[in-house]
Amino acid sequence: MRNSPVSSVAADSVVGKGKAVRRTPSRSERIVVSGLDYHVRHWGRKDRPILVLLHGWMDTSSTFQFVVDALTREWHVIAPDWRGYGATAWLARPYWFPDYLADLDALLRRYLPEEPARIVGHSMGASIAATYAGVRPDRVARLVMLDFLGLPQVDPGETPVRLGHWLEGLASPPEPRTYADYGDLARRLRFVNPRLTPERADFLARRIGMAEPGGRVTLACDPWHRVPSALPYRIEEAMACWRSVTAPARLLVADQGFVVQRFGRESDELAQRMACFASLEREDIPDCGHNLHHDQPERVAASIEAFLTG
Repeated sequence: MRNSPVSSVAADSVVGKGKAVRRTPSRSERIVVSGLDYHVRHWGRKDRPILVLLHGWMDTSSTFQFVVDALTREWHVIAPDWRGYGATAWLARPYWFPDYLADLDALLRRYLPEEPARIVGHSMGASIAATYAGVRPDRVARLVMLDFLGLPQVDPGETPVRLGHWLEGLASPPEPRTYADYGDLARRLRFVNPRLTPERADFLARRIGMAEPGGRVTLACDPWHRVPSALPYRIEEAMACWRSVTAPARLLVADQGFVVQRFGRESDELAQRMACFASLEREDIPDCGHNLHHDQPERVAASIEAFLTG
């Protein structure tokens, strides 16, 4: 088990194209969650209404910075680095999805012991939040899912191949991909997502990346996350949890994101999944990919606040 470094406070401002870009400062807290050393990022005053932000796969809490900057109301924003991500403990072994539910349950008991939570999750974070909202419906007041409505159905016939890949991953532990420096990582981020401005790409690179002893930079995520799970994704189980969600929910669909890629803009499969929720609103966000909180943070923030306070 290991921990990655953490920057305790996000920069007040960063320089982009000759001018300073104001950023809402954050602060870091270290707590014990499920026996692990956990890093939790906070924005805003502690006496403000709490908003919980849950990041996605191969990501960290700091990538919600642009959405936080765009919020117009005062919130106490709480965003953990999941186990194996950012500055939370890394296990250096395969991860089990239900552990994230236990971690979220512990976090909510700590920060919101007597009231249900307003939760916004992106991708894997949305998967965790939606499942949890079905398992503990009384603990979630409102739910926003950013470009996620489950994974595609898995063919049971692929089980031998999947288990074979899992065994290969155990036998040959994954190595992290490295970059020459933070600038090199920023260029890679812009190559993957051309919508990122140079300033935002540099900001992200310096927060989702970390310097290795030799000076090269790698992502601040345990490479063991790249080992495929030995267990298949069962959409029937996910949908059973969604049917137990009582909180009002909103799904933000990225114009060129994973929901559209997997299920189309309008399809029977998409309609069937959405119908699982007792109360679900959909909003399509234009000109963005899966990381809509990077591409359209102002639109995302406005939608979140309108839904949470409406």
